[in-house]
Amino acid sequence: MLTRPFITLLCFATLSLSIPCFTKAAPIDSGRVKFSFNPGWKLYTGTDTVGAQLPAFNDSQWKNITLPHAFNEDDAFRVEIAKLTTGIGWYRKHFKIPAQFAQKKVFIEFEGARQAAEVYLNGKYIGLSENGVMAFGFDITNGLRFGDAENVIAVKVNNDYHYKEKATGSGFQWNQNTFYANYGGINKNVYIHIMDKLHQTLPLYSNLKTTGVYIYPSAMDIAAKQATINADAEVKNDYDVAKSLSYEVRIDDMNGKTVSTFNGGQYTLAPGEVKVLKANARVGNLSFWSWGYGYLYTVNTIIKVDGVVTDVVKTKTGFRKTEFANGTVYLNDRAIQMHGYGQRTTNEWPALGQSVPAWMSDLSNGLMVEGNANLIRWMHVTPWKQDVESCDRVGIITNMPAGDSEGDPKDGREWQQRVELMRDATIYNRNNPSIMFYESGNKGVKEEHMKDMKAVRDEFDPYGGRASGSREMLSSKIAEYGGEMLYVDKSARMPLWAMEYSRDEGVRLYWDEQTDPFHKEGDGPVRGKEAPAPYNHNQDAFAKEDVVRWYDYWRERPGTGKRVSSGGVNIIFSDSNTHFRGEENYRTSGEVDALRVAKDAFYAHQVMWDGWVDVANNHNFILGHWNYKPGIKKDVMVVSSGDKVQLFLNGKSLGFGEQSSHFLFTFKNIVWQPGTLKAISYDTKGHQLGSAEKKTAGEPVGIKLSLHTGPTGLKADGADIALVDVEVVDAQGNRCPTALNMVNFNLSGPAEWRGGLAHGRPDNYILSKALPVQAGINRIIIRSSTDAGHITLSAQADGLKPASISIDSKPFAVVDGLSSYIPGSEMTASLSRGPTPAGPSFTVTRIPVTITNATAGSNQAEAAKSFDDDDYTSWINDGVLANAWIKYTFDKPHPVSELTIKLNGWRSKKYPIRILIDGKIVYTGTTPQSLGYVTIPFPTTTGRSLTVQLTGANTDKDAYGLVEVNGHKDDDGTVGADPKGKSMLGINEIEIYQKP
Repeated sequence: MLTRPFITLLCFATLSLSIPCFTKAAPIDSGRVKFSFNPGWKLYTGTDTVGAQLPAFNDSQWKNITLPHAFNEDDAFRVEIAKLTTGIGWYRKHFKIPAQFAQKKVFIEFEGARQAAEVYLNGKYIGLSENGVMAFGFDITNGLRFGDAENVIAVKVNNDYHYKEKATGSGFQWNQNTFYANYGGINKNVYIHIMDKLHQTLPLYSNLKTTGVYIYPSAMDIAAKQATINADAEVKNDYDVAKSLSYEVRIDDMNGKTVSTFNGGQYTLAPGEVKVLKANARVGNLSFWSWGYGYLYTVNTIIKVDGVVTDVVKTKTGFRKTEFANGTVYLNDRAIQMHGYGQRTTNEWPALGQSVPAWMSDLSNGLMVEGNANLIRWMHVTPWKQDVESCDRVGIITNMPAGDSEGDPKDGREWQQRVELMRDATIYNRNNPSIMFYESGNKGVKEEHMKDMKAVRDEFDPYGGRASGSREMLSSKIAEYGGEMLYVDKSARMPLWAMEYSRDEGVRLYWDEQTDPFHKEGDGPVRGKEAPAPYNHNQDAFAKEDVVRWYDYWRERPGTGKRVSSGGVNIIFSDSNTHFRGEENYRTSGEVDALRVAKDAFYAHQVMWDGWVDVANNHNFILGHWNYKPGIKKDVMVVSSGDKVQLFLNGKSLGFGEQSSHFLFTFKNIVWQPGTLKAISYDTKGHQLGSAEKKTAGEPVGIKLSLHTGPTGLKADGADIALVDVEVVDAQGNRCPTALNMVNFNLSGPAEWRGGLAHGRPDNYILSKALPVQAGINRIIIRSSTDAGHITLSAQADGLKPASISIDSKPFAVVDGLSSYIPGSEMTASLSRGPTPAGPSFTVTRIPVTITNATAGSNQAEAAKSFDDDDYTSWINDGVLANAWIKYTFDKPHPVSELTIKLNGWRSKKYPIRILIDGKIVYTGTTPQSLGYVTIPFPTTTGRSLTVQLTGANTDKDAYGLVEVNGHKDDDGTVGADPKGKSMLGINEIEIYQKP
């Protein structure tokens, strides 16, 4: 599961690591220096502390920590989101700034804090950040002591869910206890920037009112590998005299080779003046950033005075071309259907929260790409810069919100807070190529508000190739993309993709109904008004649900008509310490668990998603395991992108599976026998495409430990992490998939136990040194201390051979509280999928015929709304059966063979209908319920018109039982007026097709 750039070691007994000593990054070759300010902090939590901002305050008894560090990290996954510890946390740090920088400008940058942070330097208040999401910074030049004199910075952080903005008394809409897990304190990185008084600014708008550097391509020619690269740098002169300068740009590729250098001209800035300098040049032989191809360049924007370099900003960015049209997203001139995950922005881990080293961000986000996801919809608030940069490297498209909970706030301060957060986030992240969508709200916003958000994009990122839109917004004339929460929407205009489909839950522990602990489908407690059955699955049912739900979007993909679905994102990727519906006190909707151990649903998506639109590469996966007891019968399910699948047990054919939802093949009542279960897939012509197998593991005999660290090993910085997989294995080293053994751990050496997570206790075993494997595996977390040395972890379980594993944490250089190591600087980009493929990404499977008009048995004035390319409008008859028909006339006779239709109340209603071509009946039946569209095929018949006619009473019973977190039932899909009675027919949208 864990792939490059992570180090993975395996052992049964004791294994030693020999890793080269960590080398700190070289200083920037100009007057600008950036230091990590993460090491050497003190932390106090509890009641507010009088005088803690003063330099002489005695903090000797406070806890020593390295940032990022949430003061309530012990709560992560131990308690539900509403019970996370809130209150005041004080952070203090003693540091020195070398005398050589006494004539420079010094800034501090916080990547974020939750919720409100009051910052003091040497006892003096220097500023406040209150939104709890975004980066902020201050000019601290005048308050510093240089040389041997010590400085003290103190930060008071309040993470109260009810915190109010001091100036206005307004709360922040996103600061709530359902969606945005509250890991309080300084939970992200902090930096010190030292630069010349004539300098390029930082992209920190709220406090500094500066916008930094903006890099963007234009006039892109993908085939020729050319683009004009533009580099705009905001420069400020803080000297008390005018300064003349020259502006240059140098572009380096991933290997450090310079590919272009160009001149931006000569300028003179008056004292205090701020000016944006611009330069551009045509650059050839470019590698364009793409899905699974995180190719990044370093753009050096250079200031020279009298020919001497005085300031350089190194911006790591990528170049890609985007278009949002025809209901489709285009990346580098190629159509791509969105498939990925709606992931909580906290992206959290047990006993750590969101504060993890950069390599763990790459692990989590890279696993999505490994599972063939191409999009992350970060949910509710702007993601941490570390995660944005990680997505750049692994090559996954991202959707960036500002801040929201649910709903469009009224005009006034609450709305302005969201606009200001979007402004700051846009400026801060506009050079990150992974961001392709700016989200204005987790629910639809009114057109005036959409206009406000789009204006932010147009002012601060007009050339970044990013669409501005929101959830819902299907009919908006301003939004550039949309999509409902989980329903299937289609458009011939702007891309519509589902924002959080497949909302079920499934704990990784439960395989199926035949495997201990025997989780029957739907078992679990009632949560408020919610019955457990719709949500609380075992792994078999959870993965099956994911297959069924994705098919809803895939079958309406580009190439299937003029109106298409641009896909959707499954909610969520990793189990999350947010609201929940299943039996745990956290959400288990992830395709991997909270420790990023994969569930079967991960592999199901890997099969279905390996293509830009159509599936390009064949994969197969057998759901579940093959370790049962004699006499067990079960339905074996195979997820495959083939057209047929044959199952073999110990070489004997069990026949071909029943295909459903295109990707799912079911083999009924297979009698278990030990050995090898093998599935082989074929195309329509019978050519073998690929295979997958599951083998019966032997009896458990021992424990296997597998170590994962970042690419340079474990740094003794007090914040780096080692992950250790714990498996129960047979004599051949195979994982025993049904093992549930309790394992006891012992840790020695300079490291801190952070433990793992398991089910069965109210605290989920958080920080426990004894926890069970579940489905044969678990994973634990170890954090380094600030002392380098030899660390040993041993694991024991009754009846099993024990194991141990060792690692040497490497020395980490810190001088007077400053480190030249910049978090994430050792991480390299993944190019696993290669550049954007040439050629089309889909085959046209059907062609829509042109409808010129419609006539109806009633409500004629509304008839055109049933084919107006708007899922928010509909035609509905008057409730009289004789009038429950609508006739569509074509531009000319067409040999039509199917239609796709979104019926009013699509989730709850069934309609008995018949379809006629020029008066001839070609179909009679009852429409199925769905989460949007249904396709009805019929024999190819040439004609000039098609009529849909209700033939009897419709039925109205919800097929899905979806309930929101607040206990309210989800909308059933009714659009517009819905007359009472059983003799009504309602059509939101229809499209009629002929074969290509």
